[in-house]
Amino acid sequence: MQVRPITGMPRPAYRVVWRLSLAVLRWTFIAIGAVAAASITFVSIFQANQGFYDPYSYAIGVAGLFSMACGVILMLLTRNGRLRMELRSAKARCEALADSTWELKEAEARATSLLEAQGDVIVRRDKDGRITYANDAYCALARQSREALLGTTAGLPSIRHGRDSVLADGTHLHDQQIQTPAGPRWLAWRDVVVWAEPADCAEVQSVGRDVTDRMEAEQALAEARDAAEAASRAKSRFLAMVSHEIRTPLNGILGMAQLLRDTQLTPEQTTYVKATTTSGEALLSLIEEILDFSKIEAGKLELAAEPLALTALIEDVVELMSPRAQAKGLEIAADVDERLPERVLGDATRLRQVLLNLTGNAIKFTETGGVSVTVEAGTREEEIAFAVRDTGIGIAADQLARIFHEFEQAEGGANRKFGGTGLGLAISRRIVERMGGRIEVESVLGRGSTFRAFIPLPETEGSDVLRFVPPALEGHAALMISPPTVEACMIKRRLTRWGAKVDRAAASLAADIIAEQRWDAVLVDHSVGADAAAAIARAARDNVARRIVLITPGERSRLPALKEAGFSGYLVKPVRSSSLKSQLSTAPDFDSTPQAPEPETTGAAEAPAVPANPSVANPSATNPSLAVLVAEDNDINALLTRSLLTRLDHHPEIAADGAAAIDCWQAARDAGKPYDLILMDVHMPGIDGLEAARRIRAIEAESGSPRTRIIALTANAFDEDREACLAAGMDGFLVKPLGRERLAAVLAEQTGKASAAA
Repeated sequence: MQVRPITGMPRPAYRVVWRLSLAVLRWTFIAIGAVAAASITFVSIFQANQGFYDPYSYAIGVAGLFSMACGVILMLLTRNGRLRMELRSAKARCEALADSTWELKEAEARATSLLEAQGDVIVRRDKDGRITYANDAYCALARQSREALLGTTAGLPSIRHGRDSVLADGTHLHDQQIQTPAGPRWLAWRDVVVWAEPADCAEVQSVGRDVTDRMEAEQALAEARDAAEAASRAKSRFLAMVSHEIRTPLNGILGMAQLLRDTQLTPEQTTYVKATTTSGEALLSLIEEILDFSKIEAGKLELAAEPLALTALIEDVVELMSPRAQAKGLEIAADVDERLPERVLGDATRLRQVLLNLTGNAIKFTETGGVSVTVEAGTREEEIAFAVRDTGIGIAADQLARIFHEFEQAEGGANRKFGGTGLGLAISRRIVERMGGRIEVESVLGRGSTFRAFIPLPETEGSDVLRFVPPALEGHAALMISPPTVEACMIKRRLTRWGAKVDRAAASLAADIIAEQRWDAVLVDHSVGADAAAAIARAARDNVARRIVLITPGERSRLPALKEAGFSGYLVKPVRSSSLKSQLSTAPDFDSTPQAPEPETTGAAEAPAVPANPSVANPSATNPSLAVLVAEDNDINALLTRSLLTRLDHHPEIAADGAAAIDCWQAARDAGKPYDLILMDVHMPGIDGLEAARRIRAIEAESGSPRTRIIALTANAFDEDREACLAAGMDGFLVKPLGRERLAAVLAEQTGKASAAA
């Protein structure tokens, strides 16, 4: 580090005044002495010229000359002093200039070191593009010395240019890829106009920063984004293809099962058909779950806000899951607080999906005990709390957070016991959050788990009219003979809320407890054993009016024996609130009890069986029959659609592909018997449904003929598929599996239009 030299201190003002005063006095005395000496010398010379010698005058003259000489000498000395003073002043100025030069050099060195330390490339050019300055980094990239670059217009070896923009203050920004000894590098240039000597000359200073890492990262991100988008598109196409390929045969399975159910069947055959339908619907639910996950990932999950029957939905879910639970020897039951609104506003499909996921998980991870679903009022306004409890393996505390992540399970590893993709809880959490709610879990390892979903579901208008009215059981006593099962706990909880006094006892103590007091009802779980249940019924025959046995659907074959043993009624597990109320409110009559509780739907009711003469009971029989063209390349789906249309008293005709559909439609129009409706499958060989619809619309527009209603039949359920169908000129959209109710609604709309036109 350089050390600044010490310079003279500036003189005080009074010293300057003192020196000036001395100089004035000195010059005054010198002037007086010179005048006096000159006068004396003149007088002496004048007298000498008179012709006589006067030694005194001669001495006076010499003294005057000497005084004059002294004055001259004094003047010389004074001049020398002044010169010395000026020399000292010049030295001081030189020292000051030296200090300033040193400071400038130090500042220049500091700025140069700072710029070089930044690693940026800096070059300055004049208005003609000639280099006036270049730092070491620029020289290194240019592979030339600074002296060789100055005054030239040489630039760096460029490969390509990137972004180019100008800021509001005139700063020019641009990217440039250059060739360097280390390979291609990207520089981000910043060009700024600066002023230089002379003052009216402007220069452009360019500062380039190496942004190769940033450019490579941006390129990697862009490639990753493109790859992710391509993967997402591929996934969507794959899911659409899988959905279509699965829905097509599934449409035949569910449709044929529905047609078979409408025929005369034995009770056993009816059970098998219902099992087939349930399995098909479960597979359909799996497909919907996969598609839902795809929609959630794409941010396209949409929720409906429609009235739904809360109690019926919960009991439907539990009843749907009961075969799986009972196959594992588990109990499953539900309890919905009847003080809740009977109908609320929400998305029934999504809510059912959440409950099915939670209940299915509970059953899967439970080996003994059971699963319960309770519904109560939440802690916030219009909030409903859904709790699914199980007695399963439980979840470790450190696993509770990650089980809601995609493809995560509490039990991991290659040797895990329970299968599954790990999507159910992730989808459930996102759906609940999308509904404005939250989902929580409590678990104790080895003792079970409780999943709670808190969802805001506002009450709909008129819900009080439909509210479930519990029976008045105040003062009634009920005895439950059952192990401590989930179903028994739910029934006891429900009866207690209805006002009854409920006790539970083991089968071995049943006879003694029945004899101790009066009981209004005895409920016996058939799981205590057939002989024990029969003995309890006989013991209570004379004392208890309502003797009710609880059975599973698989135990219905034992009903005659149970009736013979003395039971006055039965309930099929899981027990519905309405069934329990009916058994406790109406007169005991074993034969009047339905053999199986029919599911209460939240949407359209199940279609009744078709009688021997369909035209008598078919609602479409009173409406005009329609001529329907069905474009379907799958033989089973074509047969199903033909059968459904025939049963609805319409006249179908089948076309195997899009070209045949166009020919049939044109031939019928030319013959003066046009079709009232076209059911057009979207995916067909050759000319598909979209192209066929476009060609039909083009022919109609060209000829000015009336527009034929075209409804798309497709196994693809994405919104873009619906939009593509509407863009092709179709009027509606039906997703396979094709249900009779939805088809009948479309036909009814068309027959209504036909009647209005007539």
